[in-house]
Amino acid sequence: MNVTVVCEHNASMDSEEGKRAYPEGLGRCIASIAEEAGHSVTLVRADEQGVHGLSDEILEKTDVLFWWGHWYHGAVADETVEKVAARVQRGMGMIFLHSAHASKPFMRLTGTSCTLKWREDGELERLWCVDPSHPIARGLGEFIDVPEEEMYGEPFDIPEPDELVYIGWFRGGEVFRGGCVFRRGRGKIFYFNPGHETYPTYKLPAIRKAIAQACAYVAPQQPLAEELKCPHIEEFSIKQ
Repeated sequence: MNVTVVCEHNASMDSEEGKRAYPEGLGRCIASIAEEAGHSVTLVRADEQGVHGLSDEILEKTDVLFWWGHWYHGAVADETVEKVAARVQRGMGMIFLHSAHASKPFMRLTGTSCTLKWREDGELERLWCVDPSHPIARGLGEFIDVPEEEMYGEPFDIPEPDELVYIGWFRGGEVFRGGCVFRRGRGKIFYFNPGHETYPTYKLPAIRKAIAQACAYVAPQQPLAEELKCPHIEEFSIKQ
């Protein structure tokens, strides 16, 4: 399977904490999850200048697209957003991680502001599994503990998820729909909230397993549609 990872690079990653958490780079750490599952991975960088390297050719070959962003959501070109959204609707799988909740592609695909409560305290997050039979949660038990994480809390302005797999709980008392599946057209999307750039969350075996299983779950099970059309609308337009 062909996996593409779009990962932003920002100044927090160059801080002492960021380098300690991911000396190899956050994007490379995320990419290694898919590589260890046997997939072919293309790593694409995003920064204040936008997304570099997500060509039409790469996107057209992508079965599952990962997206991690934080500081530079606004730098992503609207044309890129529309191409990503169209491919998801044709059947490509997509995984949005952590602060990608505020990315243009996620907001485009959900149709909401995706705002939430947040607090960067580096506190424990316990991800409670609310659907133990779900393939993303297979073999991971009742909960996953993340020792240090940025707090994300409700209200989270998203549509009702088609499938809710995890609800996060923080020591401050907040809860958060932290593992959500959405279906758009023929494609499936998974949003997973853990993964601040200065905490080594993506080194945790349970988190890596959940992401690897999410990648398999959202992957297309049949060839992608050439394009999605509504024949009834076309017929109405012709008659008019």
